[in-house]
Amino acid sequence: MARKQRIEKQSWKPGNVLWPAPAVLVSCGGTRGWKPNLITIAWTGNVCSEPPMLSISVRPERYSHEIIKTSGEFVVNVPTLRQAGAVDWCGVVSGRDKDKFAAVGLTPAPALKTGCPIVAECPVNIECRVKRSLPLGSHTLFLAEVVAVQVSSALIDPKGKLCLEKGGLLAFAHGQYFGLGRCIGRFGFSIRRRKGVRR
Repeated sequence: MARKQRIEKQSWKPGNVLWPAPAVLVSCGGTRGWKPNLITIAWTGNVCSEPPMLSISVRPERYSHEIIKTSGEFVVNVPTLRQAGAVDWCGVVSGRDKDKFAAVGLTPAPALKTGCPIVAECPVNIECRVKRSLPLGSHTLFLAEVVAVQVSSALIDPKGKLCLEKGGLLAFAHGQYFGLGRCIGRFGFSIRRRKGVRR
């Protein structure tokens, strides 16, 4: 048996290196006196299946933090590679001074269950209501229940399956943006019996 090659490791200080992460546009405002706004978030993730819940983490000094905290709702809009420039711009410019929707040419459209708008051009829009906010240090974690989802018809095949690979989605890793690569298998592929193989 061939000897395994030694794997070299370096010790780094503790930090946020769980990459890649989705780069999303979170919309908020449009209600309770707040103007519609967008914020770029890379710290987001699924939390629970029943009820469906997700989380986003926002720095308290960000303009959107107060909007989300007082309104109790937001929309996670999943962008495509074509929207990478808008995603980046919305992450470095404050909504206090700019109408981000107008500046980047995105369209605020009505949500189904929340008062804040969705981004019409994003293929997936996940409407959320905050259930709990946790100040954790540099960021506040907003735990939210998914109350509605809108999906572009262009990503749904004739059988009703959502084909996100057609969307050309965006990922973020260590300060850089990436396009998601090809699909290499479905969940459970490693134990699924191959066709024509008998045991």
